Order: sequence, then structure tokens, then C-alpha cells
Amino acid sequence: MDSTGGTPAEGLLNVVDVEATCWDGLPPPGQVSEIIEIGLTVVDLGTGERVGRHRILVRPARSTVSPFCTGLTGLTQAEVDTGPGFAQACRLLAAEHRAGARPWASWGDYDRHQFTRQCHSTGTPYPFGGRHTNAKAVFTEAHGLRKRPGMAEALRIAGLPLEGRHHRGEDDAWNIAALVLGLSAQGAWPGTTAP
Repeated sequence: MDSTGGTPAEGLLNVVDVEATCWDGLPPPGQVSEIIEIGLTVVDLGTGERVGRHRILVRPARSTVSPFCTGLTGLTQAEVDTGPGFAQACRLLAAEHRAGARPWASWGDYDRHQFTRQCHSTGTPYPFGGRHTNAKAVFTEAHGLRKRPGMAEALRIAGLPLEGRHHRGEDDAWNIAALVLGLSAQGAWPGTTAP
């Protein structure tokens, strides 16, 4: 085992960011917030590089994409309707991205809780293993901040550009991965040491 919790040949971390159906206020009667995009960037902590960038659109079953949600994420109902259902998306995470074996990280706990809730409510096996890191908490501690910053604010603090569109899962995962690599380079990421 290496310091990342994987085998020496592996050393990879999945950085995940999801977008979900949302509304300006309460959901319409009968609708619930569901994942509509899974962004995933693979990070090689050993080489300090982002080595994979992935996007899975997810077709919602119990909600629709509101105009508010489209304004925030850029995602439309027609676009997410081209994706697989949630259970199939979870199987893709396990089969194509080794989600059950590879450690993973997200900005805060929202993404982890959303997967837990949606897996429970749909009877879908949880695709991830138990090694999750809250990158927001690690960043806050490493920078001695009193308040946990949003991703865009963290990029500003770290002197990194915001690449792509904020609130687009694929782009947010890519940007969070840059923050993770910065923390790793400082020796502040769990399992890493400063050079």
C-alpha cells in the first residue's frame, strides 16, 4: 500500500462533483432533487497531475430540470434525457472509474450525502468505497481559515483560475482537482507529505 491508500501502481484519486435538479424555492409537489450530472476528474497524487476528465449525464426519474436549474448549470431537460438512469450511472462509476476501490474526494459533503440519499431511496447499490475526503475541510484547515469557502473562493485564495463554467459538474470536478493537487504539493492532503 502507498500513502494514498491504493496500491503503488494505482495511487489515483477520483474527484467527484454532481449537479442535481434544483428550484428557486421548494421543489414542485411530487418532485425531489436528483443527480443530473456526475463530473469526475482522476488525479494521480504521485505525479501531481490530472490524468482523466469524465462526465456522466443522468436522466432524472422523479423530477424535471427547471428554468432556474438550467440558468445555474446550463443543463437542459433535453440534454439530461440523453443520459442513463441513476442506477446505470452508478454501475458506470464502479465499472469504468473503479469507484468502489479508489479513494474519492468532493468539495464538502453535499455530493456524498446526495449519493447516499438517492441510492437509499432508489434501492441502488452505493457505488463508492468508504475512503472519502472532504476537500473543503482539508483546504480550510490547511489555509487556517475560520469559514469554509466555496470552490470559486478557494481557487481565488489559492491563486488558481476557475476553468470552464461554475456549477457544471465536469468543470467543477476539474477545478476541485487542481485544489487537491495544490494541497498535496503542500503536504496538506491526507497521506501526503511536503517535499
